[in-house]
Amino acid sequence: MAATSTVLAGDCTTRFETTSGDERTQRGRVIVVTKPDRTVLVHDRSGYQPVAWLTRADSLTVDADDDGFAVTARDSGRALAVRSHDAGEVVELPVSDAGVPVGECPKPDCGAAMVRAGGDVVCLGCGDSYGLPSGATVHDDDTCDDCGLPLSTVERGEELRLCIDYACDSLTEAVRDVLDRRFDCPDCGRDLRVREHRGRAFLGCDGYPDCETAFSVPAGTFAGECACGLPRFETATGVRCLDGACELDRPPEPDRQP
Repeated sequence: MAATSTVLAGDCTTRFETTSGDERTQRGRVIVVTKPDRTVLVHDRSGYQPVAWLTRADSLTVDADDDGFAVTARDSGRALAVRSHDAGEVVELPVSDAGVPVGECPKPDCGAAMVRAGGDVVCLGCGDSYGLPSGATVHDDDTCDDCGLPLSTVERGEELRLCIDYACDSLTEAVRDVLDRRFDCPDCGRDLRVREHRGRAFLGCDGYPDCETAFSVPAGTFAGECACGLPRFETATGVRCLDGACELDRPPEPDRQP
């Protein structure tokens, strides 16, 4: 179900009070905005600052009829009530995440813009959402041959070009092609295998459960070999060993002058 926001406007009395006894009542022609997270903002014509607001209320009700409207929001210590003195205007509008445009939805009955918002790619029309792995770069000029969705680049030892829909391209399978059995377990010498837990690929010893050695796969490309024998990765925060706790991967201490 698409998220909606309600915009109300009219001659209103706004009352804000707290359980500690604070109280403020104002009247004027205002615009009231209720957001999907139950935040309520009341704006007049002066400046960007709301004249009253309540963020992420525990409860929110909006009642409207031909005679006017009423908005009531409450949390554990505060209450905000807005009552109109005329019919006013009430409009319910769809809202979505906002992000960087990355193309258009390939669904024949949609075709709306798609944006990258945080760790997801979201369609502004049908609302379809696709989670992105850490460090992914989405390309708005290259699409999947099978489904038409944007392609992404993900670094897991090597650069992997994948559809943003896991149903088309499995990141775990792509990582398996690059890393499976490529390195030895530093504790027992058996192969490190690519496994998956909750959608995340990791390297675990083939000797499990006798050997429980396991490493998360960092977002980065190969950068040589660590002194411990495991690979090093060039990541967004610098070069690091596959084993993030590896003592041999630490830079040497500077010489101290006597």
